[in-house]
Amino acid sequence: MMTEGMFTNYFLPGIWITIQVTVYSALLGVVVAFAIGVLRTSRLWIVRFLAGCYFEVFRGMSSLVLMFWLVFSLPLLLEWRLVPMFAGVVALGLTYGAYGSEVVRGALAAVPEGQREAGIALSFTRWQRLRRIEIPQAWPEMIPPFNNLLIELLKGTALVSVITVADMAYAGNLVRLGSNESAPVYTLLLVLYFVLAFVMTRGMRVLERRANAGVGKPQPRGGLLAKLSVRENAGEGSGALTAGGAAK
Repeated sequence: MMTEGMFTNYFLPGIWITIQVTVYSALLGVVVAFAIGVLRTSRLWIVRFLAGCYFEVFRGMSSLVLMFWLVFSLPLLLEWRLVPMFAGVVALGLTYGAYGSEVVRGALAAVPEGQREAGIALSFTRWQRLRRIEIPQAWPEMIPPFNNLLIELLKGTALVSVITVADMAYAGNLVRLGSNESAPVYTLLLVLYFVLAFVMTRGMRVLERRANAGVGKPQPRGGLLAKLSVRENAGEGSGALTAGGAAK
């Protein structure tokens, strides 16, 4: 039977490991996404070709198989072994960074051409145009797809349990074997992943509102409740107008 001690001794450390793997992989993925995404917009065809090769290779590669290769095959080639958690972070970061590079490339391509021409007219270098004009305008458009990738990355961290990283999935498997109860353990895992994903989504929504406000596109707060309130107010207003018209 699953007890409170099992949650404290297994699940809590597993939650912390999952958060660490997610954060480290996300940081690596963001660096890779911006580097490859920007290179894919280069005017030099060879740069675009090499960046495109990276994108195609890692987009089509299994994260789990890449982890196995880093943990079991790479030591045979280089005669030194990676720490399993480090291998998991590298595999996830490189893979999801490839997905993110398409987000960066698409957002940069959506910046109006007139903005780039204005930067050229001001004698900005390529880096200055990216830093001062293109990325600030493209950043708000990147956040929603980045949010989806972050949630997928969180769920993808369960793969590291296969290479003996003691994340939530690994802890859940140990508790299941010790308590001989599958339903409560896996139900709790589902709830924990949902809670972490929900918290991350709320944080990304705050970041999205601030990014939109930075480029002059503030968004209303309150989500669905605010929309319902606006609709109710609009309905009351239209009702009042109708009544006024009937009175006339």
